[in-house]
Amino acid sequence: MRMRAYIGGSWVETGRQLDVINPFDGQCIGQVAECGADAVDQAIDRAHRALPQTRQLEPYQRAQILVLIRDRLRERQETFARTLSQENGKTLHESRLEITRAVATFDLAAGEASRIYGEAYDLAINPLATRRQALVRHYPIGVVAAIAPFNFPVNLAVHKIAPALATGCPVILKPASKTPLTALMLAEIIAESGWPSEAFSVVPCGRTVGQQLVEDERIKLLSFTGSPEVGWKMKRQAGKKKVILELGGNAGLIVDRDVQDWDWLINRAVMGAFYQCGQVCISVQRIFLHHEIMGEFRSRFKKAAEALCSGDPLDEATTLGPMIDSANRQRLQQWIQEAIDQGAHLVTGHGVAPVGQGNNLTATILEEADARCAIVAEEAFGPVVTLTPVQSMTEAFERVNDSRYGLQCGIFTNDFQTVMRAFDTLEVGGVIHNDVPSFRVDSMPYGGVKDSGLGREGVRYAMRDMLEERVLVYRR
Repeated sequence: MRMRAYIGGSWVETGRQLDVINPFDGQCIGQVAECGADAVDQAIDRAHRALPQTRQLEPYQRAQILVLIRDRLRERQETFARTLSQENGKTLHESRLEITRAVATFDLAAGEASRIYGEAYDLAINPLATRRQALVRHYPIGVVAAIAPFNFPVNLAVHKIAPALATGCPVILKPASKTPLTALMLAEIIAESGWPSEAFSVVPCGRTVGQQLVEDERIKLLSFTGSPEVGWKMKRQAGKKKVILELGGNAGLIVDRDVQDWDWLINRAVMGAFYQCGQVCISVQRIFLHHEIMGEFRSRFKKAAEALCSGDPLDEATTLGPMIDSANRQRLQQWIQEAIDQGAHLVTGHGVAPVGQGNNLTATILEEADARCAIVAEEAFGPVVTLTPVQSMTEAFERVNDSRYGLQCGIFTNDFQTVMRAFDTLEVGGVIHNDVPSFRVDSMPYGGVKDSGLGREGVRYAMRDMLEERVLVYRR
């Protein structure tokens, strides 16, 4: 597969090539045109020039465009899924689910495009404002720069693109360098949707060139998903533009002693810990268990983790695909070994898959790792989880909060008061009851506190940041 960059309505050869590597077998599956500074500047210039046109689109027109994109993506979802599995390494089941979610995200945006409301009210709260009234409306903020990660290269890009189109904002998408193919396939659909041609670009490029999207004053909102170190640095460099950050985490899962449905708990815990080889920012990384059920959980969880089938993502039988590259696999192996060297007990895993399976890593469970170890304190972003017994739910809450991250937390309990205490106490962006922190519906507000981010995604919530309020004060 050979694809050109998409610059404001034009498919462009840049003279430079970016190879896309399958993380499972190391084979080159495609090449894309890599953008330099001139191409990115051209994309910004065209987007800025298109803003008056996108601002004038009526709500029904924006909705129609989003519906067309939704339908075209649904028609091509199997092609998207197979390409996604090859460039990213997630299993076919996981890829199909991501494309299904992306379709739903466009559907949500189509509905929200016609629900951008204002308000009108009297200002006469004192004699100075007699006969004065206010009319408040919302207007597109301007050009949006969307920087997407490799782990959900379609749906997390769509979570930036769809709200922008719904509000009438031009968009420039920088896909992750490892996963640009599906982003450019999405550009093919948007190019045929009726969205103003200059108002959308996909610019595959490295971090240095992409810095233009951070610093250029013509960009009015920067939406970034990625690592905390990069995200907070971008915020410092972004100048006056609004910045939305969806960053990392070391998500906790709390399990009380009143477990009733063990099958549901274990199935969800395995999914939360090892879905997409753990390369999810709300992946289950730290499990805190009431000490009375520790042994039962460990036994069941170990058996389920060892039943996962590591292999080729394109094989329908595979349930655990590879990590994105060898550098991340080696980093995670070092972190696991460090924890073991410092006293953690290896329950299962900590091995590479058979020869020929590239960056596959077996599902790994550690018990009672030191809280200061990187595998606990940092974002593992791989197929590893730690088990820790606690004496009470209060202790569990304290351990979850003992982190520089705060994205989401899951809690299994049948006590409503415990649920509400968790809601009030846990320093996270979301608390998920009787499920894992990896749960997300694309309409809900999603984001974190502390080092996990700034602002919220979820279509309606992202749209709020892409709109500016303007007030008209008139005298009767």
